[in-house]
Amino acid sequence: MSWSRDEHTFGRRGYHHGNLREALVRAALELIAEKGPAGFTFADAARWAGVSSAAPYRHFRDRQALLADVARRGFELFEERLSRAWNEGRPDPFAAFENVGRAYLAFAREEPAFYSAMFEAGLPLDGDPGLREAADRAFAVLRRATDAFCARLPVDRRPPSLMMSLHLWALAHGIASLFARADGGRRKLPMSPEELLEAGVLVYLRGLNLIDEPSA
Repeated sequence: MSWSRDEHTFGRRGYHHGNLREALVRAALELIAEKGPAGFTFADAARWAGVSSAAPYRHFRDRQALLADVARRGFELFEERLSRAWNEGRPDPFAAFENVGRAYLAFAREEPAFYSAMFEAGLPLDGDPGLREAADRAFAVLRRATDAFCARLPVDRRPPSLMMSLHLWALAHGIASLFARADGGRRKLPMSPEELLEAGVLVYLRGLNLIDEPSA
């Protein structure tokens, strides 16, 4: 199922449409938005969805399984956003690489409940193969972007692509978590998160001698 903003606009709903699993996922998203991923119980999600405390066990073994399903859906949406931004390296790998960074920040800002479930719920990825695969596919978009960028460089100036992917992921994720959120976790910044990320990437690339210093 794809989730648009209209499909998970926050606001309490009961279980009226006959799809219990989707009602519980929506309830979890709304509770995460209000209380954080650790701020509610399995029974809370049932009450929020308007069902009995026993009903969620028809689809999820426990609260962690519910959160894992929310996180998996978040990673699928995340992959879709990043892939669209990468656009197979068009119009050129460097511009597309910048677009991926902006998409990362936009996702944290526009989908804070998904973002929290994905990165702040403390879910063990190895405990859920579907979640692990979705997370890996999302990271693979950044890896493909880095591979394409590195492939344009002379061999003697080409850093290990995986190392570069992890460094740039850490940079984008740190900025997204601190400055690009739409919830109470956002910190104030005297510039836009996008400007901060662009400056950080330029400093990083120049430090590796991958791009030239601007002429005076």
